[in-house]
Amino acid sequence: MEKIKHFLKNEAVLIISFVLAAVSAFIVKPSEDYISYIDFRTLALLFCLMAVMAGFNKLGIFKILASKMLSFASTTRSLCLILSLLCFFSSMIITNDVALITFVPFSIIILNLSNKQKLLVPLITLETVAANLGSMLTPIGNPQNLYLFSSFEMKTADFFRILLPYAALSLILIIISAFFIKKEKAEISSEAAEKADLKLCIIYSILFLAALLTVFRIVPFEIIFIVSVAAILIFFYFSLAKIDYSLLLTFTFLFIFIGNLKNIAPVSDFLNSIVNGNEVLVGIASSQVFSNVPAAILLSGFTSNVSNLLIGVNLGGLGTLIASMASLISFKYIIKENVSAVKYILVFTAVNIIYLIMNLALHILIE
Repeated sequence: MEKIKHFLKNEAVLIISFVLAAVSAFIVKPSEDYISYIDFRTLALLFCLMAVMAGFNKLGIFKILASKMLSFASTTRSLCLILSLLCFFSSMIITNDVALITFVPFSIIILNLSNKQKLLVPLITLETVAANLGSMLTPIGNPQNLYLFSSFEMKTADFFRILLPYAALSLILIIISAFFIKKEKAEISSEAAEKADLKLCIIYSILFLAALLTVFRIVPFEIIFIVSVAAILIFFYFSLAKIDYSLLLTFTFLFIFIGNLKNIAPVSDFLNSIVNGNEVLVGIASSQVFSNVPAAILLSGFTSNVSNLLIGVNLGGLGTLIASMASLISFKYIIKENVSAVKYILVFTAVNIIYLIMNLALHILIE
């Protein structure tokens, strides 16, 4: 019974997406058309990128980098700034989820060793916001970007042009936020980083570059998927256990749900009327309820304005704790540290709302 409760609690989005797909299947009878609903390219890319990032994480590459950079931190303010910027910039390449899985527990260890536990709430909040906002600048930074970039066959230059202003503003806000942290001397103590296996580093790097070539539509995804699966089975099969299969299934169920909705004329017309012309606000609002990845998939079926949809679902990651599923990663870590969950949620929500308002103001200015 406890396992069932744990599953229901941790996989709420997956369960909801399954129920939606199942209910819609009663209205639109299953047929071979269902196969055409599924974006196999996005699923294959997600699988490959998650496997490669699991490999890099296992080698400790990111922690080695963090240990090197912390040598420049002499105060609590510089410590928090460096760790937040690590999340911001690394999330562009390794995704917001992996950035938080890597650097949040690392930060907790650093603060505990430095006897600076009072900084847990502000630092983890800032790191989470930084990872979510940094990830929006690249097509591989988060699942919604990868999906929209691939599904709408966007040009790389257009993608960066759309999101660069918001990423730039977010970077400035993160730097300013760090100055609100009291400047105290910090005795930085971290475990000596072990050397990573060079052979595996090279293999992971090749697979990562190959995945990038597929993201930018230079190499067919089928080839990269086959090569990646073969490499995983031969060199790092352990990463198969680290892949977020629930995310892949969530995508699949939502693809089916959206495909069916498009075939229900009254519903399709209604959603089109709501989403079209309101992509940013609807994207932000729906992300607060469904989280921004499901929101991106759901709304993409009812608009052709991918520019505003991208902005909406990325800024939509700001706000509630569930607006971005990556935010829950940080929450799970910090509540294990004898920190008040209510205090963290209040601080997290307040900071997110401020960042959201500032980015919305920018959108109004440049629209």
